[in-house]
Amino acid sequence: MVSALVQRSAPAGLLEKLMAHVRAEFRVGMYVADPDDLVLGRRPCMVAGCDRSRTAFGLCSGHDQRWRTRGCPDLAEFSADPGPAVNGRRELTHCTVPGCRYGSSGFGLCTRHRLVWLREGQPDPKPWAAQAPIVGPSTIAECLLPFCSVWTENATHQFCKSHETRWAQLGRPDAEEYIAHCLRSGKARIDFRGMAPQLTLELQYAVQCRHDQATITAPPPVVAWTIALARRAEVSSLLDLPPQGWHELAGSKQGMYQRFLEYARDAVETLHEGTSWEVEYPRDVWRLHRLPGLTLNAGKPPHSRINLRFDRFTQPWLRTLAKRWARLRLSSGLTVSTVLCDIQGLTRFSAFLTEAAPDVQALAGIDRAVLERYLAWLITSPLGHGARKDAVKAPTTFFQAIRQHGWDDTLAATALFFPGDIPPRPPRLTRRLAEYVMAQVEAPANLDRWTTPEGRLITIILIRCGLRATDACTLAFDCLLHDGQNAPYLRYFNNKMRREAAVPIDEELEGEIRAQQQRVAARWPQEHRHLFPAINGNAGGHHPVTYYSYRGMLKYWLTSCDVRDEHGQLAALTPHQWRHTFACRLINRDVPQEVIRILLDHQSTQMTAHYARLTDQSVRRRWEAATKVNIKGEQVSIDPDGPLAQAQWAKTRYGMATQTLPHGYCGLPVNKSCPHANACLTCPVFLTGPEFLPELREHRGRTLTLITEAEVIGHTRVAEMNKHVLTNLDKMIDGIAQDQSGEADAG
Repeated sequence: MVSALVQRSAPAGLLEKLMAHVRAEFRVGMYVADPDDLVLGRRPCMVAGCDRSRTAFGLCSGHDQRWRTRGCPDLAEFSADPGPAVNGRRELTHCTVPGCRYGSSGFGLCTRHRLVWLREGQPDPKPWAAQAPIVGPSTIAECLLPFCSVWTENATHQFCKSHETRWAQLGRPDAEEYIAHCLRSGKARIDFRGMAPQLTLELQYAVQCRHDQATITAPPPVVAWTIALARRAEVSSLLDLPPQGWHELAGSKQGMYQRFLEYARDAVETLHEGTSWEVEYPRDVWRLHRLPGLTLNAGKPPHSRINLRFDRFTQPWLRTLAKRWARLRLSSGLTVSTVLCDIQGLTRFSAFLTEAAPDVQALAGIDRAVLERYLAWLITSPLGHGARKDAVKAPTTFFQAIRQHGWDDTLAATALFFPGDIPPRPPRLTRRLAEYVMAQVEAPANLDRWTTPEGRLITIILIRCGLRATDACTLAFDCLLHDGQNAPYLRYFNNKMRREAAVPIDEELEGEIRAQQQRVAARWPQEHRHLFPAINGNAGGHHPVTYYSYRGMLKYWLTSCDVRDEHGQLAALTPHQWRHTFACRLINRDVPQEVIRILLDHQSTQMTAHYARLTDQSVRRRWEAATKVNIKGEQVSIDPDGPLAQAQWAKTRYGMATQTLPHGYCGLPVNKSCPHANACLTCPVFLTGPEFLPELREHRGRTLTLITEAEVIGHTRVAEMNKHVLTNLDKMIDGIAQDQSGEADAG
């Protein structure tokens, strides 16, 4: 099989590196993992007294087979009565003659008693054994195996008859080694024996790396399969075959087996080549997991193997500059996902040059005319607005870097994009969730349907605090703060803005977080960095749950809750919609925009203003529902669905903002000036409502007092002017009172 594959010679210098890096605990022929090891260990069987490693359903292979034979009863019931010990842990059958503990050799008798029984004519063995004398030497020794009390056959033997046979089959090893071998039976172990020295060290190094990373578990059967495959390949190093060669050898074996095989080879190759830009930069496919210190996207698993591909650039000159630009972007602290997006956008430009502008053979051939052709080419491509925008943004930043750092002076000065080259994104509607949907989401019965407490608490934090989902998933373990009044705050890291922020919370949510901290500390008592450690691929608890993992849990939970919208359809929502809903709820409660900006940790008020558009809707609903009367006490109705509804509302909003009056609003058109010299209560376009009734009555009392005093001192003009105001006040008060009386009768 190997002859058909490409085989290379073992790399020089790798053996010395392996000798320096593989620790003594892994440099053994037979590695027995600690049952409590989070990566390599396997917990003991749940049956009391059984020390064999568990497999499926918490049982060892022997008890699992016995449990299935019984018809898969309840595990608790089976554990209470599992039957005798399984093979390898069970006391061997000895002679039935009382006091004789030689191994049985047929008919329940040892070899010595069986010969006597045969000479006496083979009577019924049970009654005969009950009265037979003990036959044997005066010096008796038990089997050296600690779980076996059967006698050895003679003084020269160290083990009982059955274990002596097994010892001979194994090649008569040293007694201590044989005893250790028997005690390991059924336990998780990795046998590194039978391979070339360097290949042995390579696989030991791979197991050590997986153990130290403490992310994905490496069950001993998976490692044993990889070792067996390496033995059959007859190679001296994992690097003797390329990745594709190992993939062909693995055949149909997939899942954890294939992944560990790939991981082992990659770990050895990384040790041999090193992790530096000098290794990756010349390659056309950068393996970013080999470049330590890069800023990964917070939503990606920590063990993600991400490649940055430059082999799709068909122009060598463009590929060379793209590599230089990508390295600069990564070195400046940009996230991997941002640089991936940049290179993808620049790859589209390369595809354009190949398809539509093959005459451009160098950077000097790019000018404004070529870029205009590129814009026209993008329009015909099946791309969305975001992808088309990135396809323009990436070359723009790329050309800017070339000019800024002087990488190539041949770039034409006209090779520029302008802000109007890409149409702006159309205004987006609000993404807030309807209260009808939120009532279902926040229902205690539905929240209790979460299968994990982590998913439930993340959901509550998103709803009540307005965090982004990635920020909530990556909360630190010590995320609680208190101010001088001992009020609790939730401290989090804003991954988008790369800064810390805090949001106030209530005591109930604080209690939920405290309970989660206790659960995490109980599972990982040694070290716990995150409030929500990842459920899978996180044996050591070093990594937080990812955004994509939470999205999967959320989808399952919404399905189980059967959340529906107003039309009876299954509600489709994303975690970010809870952030919009949180902001809109605050807006509709008249919370100032600056306060909301701080709570959402926005950089500017522009994004907060996107949510504030709902303020008009909230106030308008109240305005349409309220009673409006003019100075004559007549009701003024405005049809919310009429053709002038929006214009009337805009006029009123302008008046409320610029001409707010103590008793109502100004209904004068925006382009008119007031001819009444602030005599609003005599103005024909003045409007008021029931919310101003206390002020109107108080003003009426003051007007009566003013009229009386004016008449006493002879100020007839002042008295007449205020009598007009008094008449209008009476009409407005009566109109509002009659409307309220009618509503009360109807109720």
